[in-house]
Amino acid sequence: MKFQLFPSIPQSITVFIFWVLMAENYSAATLLMGLLLALLMPQLSARLEREFAQIGNAGALIPLAAKLAWDVVVANITVARQVLGPEKELRSAFIWIPLELTNIHGISALTSVITLTPGTVSTELSADRKHLLVHFLDVEDPDAAIAEIKTRYEAPLRRVFP
Repeated sequence: MKFQLFPSIPQSITVFIFWVLMAENYSAATLLMGLLLALLMPQLSARLEREFAQIGNAGALIPLAAKLAWDVVVANITVARQVLGPEKELRSAFIWIPLELTNIHGISALTSVITLTPGTVSTELSADRKHLLVHFLDVEDPDAAIAEIKTRYEAPLRRVFP
């Protein structure tokens, strides 16, 4: 990768303008700091791995959103009962979910969906992006929990993020 003083002129300009606007000050020190950030930030971001979202069937998001809304309501009621009930009856567990999603944006959407649903929290993505660690507040059958996440959430997201 060769060095460029300004790998992204639009990003440099944007960083400079936002810095000055946030500082609400036009002193030499503010302008100098804005210039320094405008030089450094594009250099740092150019080194980041970029993976652009490729959207397939965006229409699959509509039934997924409806399903998620329903699941959130049901899970809120279920979690409220579980939390207010005897703690000893809870069977919490960390479970690794094997992923078929490969697009990082799809994986991010899946982790968000899982975390939005009360009673589950996405906690870690394996380095190879092939497994997602999820904490379940109460799980009776780990295989059924994996199958439910894969069919209810991952399958529609695979259609959106091929």
